[in-house]
Amino acid sequence: MSSENAYYVPHDAKWPIIGSIGLMLFFCGFSAQLNNTPSASIVTMIGFLVLVYMMFGWFGEVIDESESGAYKSSEDASFRVGMIWFIFSEVMFFAAFFGALFYIRNFSVPWLGGDGSGAITNEYIWNGFEAMWPTNGPGEVGGQYEKMGAWGLPAINTLLLLSSGVTLTWAHWGLIANKRKQLIFGLILTVVLGIVFVGLQALEYSHGYHDLNLTMGTGVYGSTFYMLTGFHGFHVTVGAIMLTVMLVRSIKGHFTPENHFAFEATAWYWHFVDVVWLGLFVFVYWL
Repeated sequence: MSSENAYYVPHDAKWPIIGSIGLMLFFCGFSAQLNNTPSASIVTMIGFLVLVYMMFGWFGEVIDESESGAYKSSEDASFRVGMIWFIFSEVMFFAAFFGALFYIRNFSVPWLGGDGSGAITNEYIWNGFEAMWPTNGPGEVGGQYEKMGAWGLPAINTLLLLSSGVTLTWAHWGLIANKRKQLIFGLILTVVLGIVFVGLQALEYSHGYHDLNLTMGTGVYGSTFYMLTGFHGFHVTVGAIMLTVMLVRSIKGHFTPENHFAFEATAWYWHFVDVVWLGLFVFVYWL
């Protein structure tokens, strides 16, 4: 078999077992924390640090293998299929949360208000419940609150994320054209826009908690709001870290116009995060 068609298989890889140990420590410690077990936070932190060590070591090893020419067309195809499945799993992850929001707004709330078929009525479950959205339950069980408006920080963040998609595409064009300065500058702009997005979201959360009384306890509206936007903010943070790694590698001279799948995979992920935010902006903030 020619070297081009041979499939590279690493041997004596220690990282999977280290990652498994880290995950076990992290989740055991976290579950113990939920039960107020002494020293549980220490176990959780140790597990987290083991995971960070695993990621730095494993990803660094993969980068070295890639730069040494160990990966050919077969490995590239595997990486692409793997990333496609990963993003598909992320699509389904957010689809579940969007589905929950749809079900709550279009079925649960009307049923509890005695609307529709009348199979569930507020006479038996929550007497006097008014079917409206956003809802904080009967009698506003979470206290008086205000809905988060769409045209303040959320609109600014929408503009920032859409702009980051443009700057990342511009950086990709620079890579394909072998223009290293354009690649690096485009990545810098994208990373900065991502960091500003996360910072503004933190500011938005502070405003919601302290000024609007919009908390996780503000009925189903508060819980779904923070569930959807919080998970998205986490994904933006992960994406910004990935882009930072791509930036450092680009500065070090990695990637060529013909071989740069790591960059492409990160770009796929970032554009996915952009699309999810557009859905959030429309269905969580606007409508």
